[in-house]
Amino acid sequence: MQPTVITAEELAAQLEGEEPPLVAQVTTAEAYHAGHVPGAVHVEPSDLVSGIPPASGRLPSTARLTAVFRGMGYSQDRTVVTLDDEGGGWAGRLAWTLDIIGNNHWRYLDGGLRAWHVAGLPLSREPTAVAPTTVDITIDTGPIAEAEDILEHLDDPELVIWDCRSRAEFEGRRRAAKRVGHIPGAVNLDWLDLMDRDRDLRLIEDPRALLARHGVVAERDVITHCQTHHRSGLTYMVARLLGFPRIRAYHGSWSEWGNREDTPVE
Repeated sequence: MQPTVITAEELAAQLEGEEPPLVAQVTTAEAYHAGHVPGAVHVEPSDLVSGIPPASGRLPSTARLTAVFRGMGYSQDRTVVTLDDEGGGWAGRLAWTLDIIGNNHWRYLDGGLRAWHVAGLPLSREPTAVAPTTVDITIDTGPIAEAEDILEHLDDPELVIWDCRSRAEFEGRRRAAKRVGHIPGAVNLDWLDLMDRDRDLRLIEDPRALLARHGVVAERDVITHCQTHHRSGLTYMVARLLGFPRIRAYHGSWSEWGNREDTPVE
């Protein structure tokens, strides 16, 4: 099933139905308690990453992910709506994780918490009661890219490496690892360029055209990354929403690549 975008109004209507989706709000605890979509379960951003330096954004262990999804009340056949309060980075990170555990019937709340609020829809401050499940999680490595996957195909014209960090990071003018710069041959398209600030952080109207201008097209293998695979949660998710069949995320990202000694840097 192809994942899709859902508007705030559409989600509100579905929450009134007989089989409402599982809504997962990926924000800090403070943001969740300040106001969340009624019925939404809380997911901490730290639940979705290993937290082990230097590549702290790598996927957590299967045991940790199992505990997280059980605590959400998750079941494999249930549609999940993912959202955050920042324009899609953490929501996309959860979408990537759902793909990894074999659930591709997820939806993205376009604009997240901000769009919900601007639509005049109610927010809840009461934590959602969750009935934990006993679901077992298995890992599909298909959506995951490792450093070795990139190293082996650096000269492959069919591969495009999408670096969604800032231009300053890409050009080595801002340091966040031992070495600065970018993966040779990578294209730079900042994740922020996918958000429409005039439309409450919804996705821009024609992301496919923007990606194509940077050579990021569905006909090629695409690997996206940032510093810790947080910002690239959004870029991965956008490619999935556009139906890219060969999109992966390099979860080690620059925090791994830039701190290794055996990886080439431009």
